[in-house]
Amino acid sequence: MKARFSFGWALLAALFTFSACDESTEDLGSSLTNLHDQLNVSNQVFQVTSRSVSAGSVWARSNVSYLGCVKDPETGGYVTSHFMTQFYMLEDEQFSQDAAYVTHDEDGNIVADSCEIRLFYKTYYGDPLATMKLGIYELDHPMTEDQHYESDFDPFAEGYIRSGGIEKQVTYTLINYTDDDRDDDDYADNICIKLNDPYTDKNGVTYSNYGTYVLRTFESHPEYFKNTMMFMHHVVPGFYITHKGGIGSMVQVLYPQLNVFFHSNKDGEETDLLLKFSGTEEVLQSCMVVNDESTINDMVADNSCTYLKTPTGIFTELTLPVDEIFTNHDKDTINSASLSLTRLNNTEHDQWSFNVPSTLLMVEKDSLYNFFDKRSLADNKQSYLSSYSSALNSYTYSNISGLVRHMAIAKQEGLRTNPNWLSEHPNWNKVVVVPIVPSYRTYTDSYGRSYQVLIGVTHDMSLGFTRLCGGSTPIELSVIYSKFKE
Repeated sequence: MKARFSFGWALLAALFTFSACDESTEDLGSSLTNLHDQLNVSNQVFQVTSRSVSAGSVWARSNVSYLGCVKDPETGGYVTSHFMTQFYMLEDEQFSQDAAYVTHDEDGNIVADSCEIRLFYKTYYGDPLATMKLGIYELDHPMTEDQHYESDFDPFAEGYIRSGGIEKQVTYTLINYTDDDRDDDDYADNICIKLNDPYTDKNGVTYSNYGTYVLRTFESHPEYFKNTMMFMHHVVPGFYITHKGGIGSMVQVLYPQLNVFFHSNKDGEETDLLLKFSGTEEVLQSCMVVNDESTINDMVADNSCTYLKTPTGIFTELTLPVDEIFTNHDKDTINSASLSLTRLNNTEHDQWSFNVPSTLLMVEKDSLYNFFDKRSLADNKQSYLSSYSSALNSYTYSNISGLVRHMAIAKQEGLRTNPNWLSEHPNWNKVVVVPIVPSYRTYTDSYGRSYQVLIGVTHDMSLGFTRLCGGSTPIELSVIYSKFKE
C-alpha cells in the first residue's frame, strides 16, 4: 500500500471541534463546503498495546538534588539518593575587605573563624524527625559540561573523590531544634555540615579549617576568584554528598551553600564577615539513585497494568498501530489522533504515599536517550507533553497525528532503500512515556500580556509512583479522518 500523507485542513479540523454536539458528521462536509467541494469526515478507534519497561540509568543533571532513603508504602521498595554539587562565583566578584585588618594567627597568617556547608531545602518526604546520616567527600576535580552523568554514576569508581581530602559523616534530622538561627525571621530549613577540622590541601599545606584555606587562597591568588570556572578548577572543585544511614526521609535540596565566617578589627571596631558560595542552576548538580532492583523487576513483569515510577524506576512503553491507521485510508487526511492514559488508584493509602507524576513526555523509544542528551524540547510533532488531570484521573494526548505520520513516512522511506529495515528498526512504531520536569520562562509582549515558553525538560528525580490502565488491556487511540467526496 502506498500511503498518501496530507498535512492540510488544520483550520477545518479546528472548526469541527467547535461544531454543535448534535450535528452529525455526514452534515459537516456540506455545512462547510459547497456542493462541488464536499468533505467526508470519519472516526475510527484503534488499540494500543502497552507494557512497563525498566528505566535503568538516566541523565541525572537537574536544578535540584535529593538526599536520603525511604520505603515506598505502595511497593515496599527502597529508594536511596545522593548527589554531587559545585559552587557558583559571580563574574569578577572581589572581596572588598582589606586583608590587613582581617584576623590573623600568631604567625601573621589570615584565618577564618569557621566554615560550613548548608543544604537548604523547601520540601521533603517522610518523617522530619527521622535520624539520618550523610557522608561528605571533597571532589578531586570539578564536573564538566561534556561529561554525561547518569543516575548510576559512581564518583569513587570514576576517580572523582580526592585522596586525602575532606571525608566525614554527619548525623542529622530535617527539623533541627538545636539550630540557634531557627528563631530568625529569615530562617530557611537546612542541613548543616561543619567544616572546622584541620584541612590539608593538595600541596600538603595544613590550615586550621576549610574556610582558612579559602581565605588564604584568595590572599595569594585573587585571580582564582575571577569567575566560576577559575574558582572550581583552582579552589573548590565541589563535593559528593551521599546517604550513609537511616531510613525515613528524603529531602529535596534546592541549593547547597558554602559559608566562610571571619571578622576584622579595623580602627578598634570588630566586624563579623561572611563569604557565600552557592550551588545554583548556573553550575552542575547531578543526582545518583539506587532503587530496589527486585521490586522494579516484579513490577515490570506485572501485565495487569503499566507503571510509572521515579526516580529512574519504570517507564511505560506504547506500540502505536501505525499500519492499521493507514489501511484503507491512503487517500485520507489524518486530522487528529488522540489517546488518554487512565490512572489506577493506589491499593495502599498512606500519608507517605509517593506523589503522582505531574507531567509526562511521549517520545519515540529509539530517540529517548538523544532527547535528553541534546537537551531537546517537546515540539508537538515527534514529542509531546501531557499534564495529569485530577478531575479526569488521566493524562491526555489530544493530537499525536504528526507522530503517527512521521512513523509511517519513516517506514515507507526505509523500506524503499533497505528491505531489512524493519528487522533493523524493531522499535519503529514504539514510544515511551516518561515522567519529566518542564522548565518555563515567562515573557511579556508589547501589549503587557504574559506568556510562558518551554525552555527545558529534565527527568523527574523526585519520588513519584502511579499505575496506568494497560498491559493486558489495550488502550484506545481515536483517529479522525477527512477527504473530499469523489
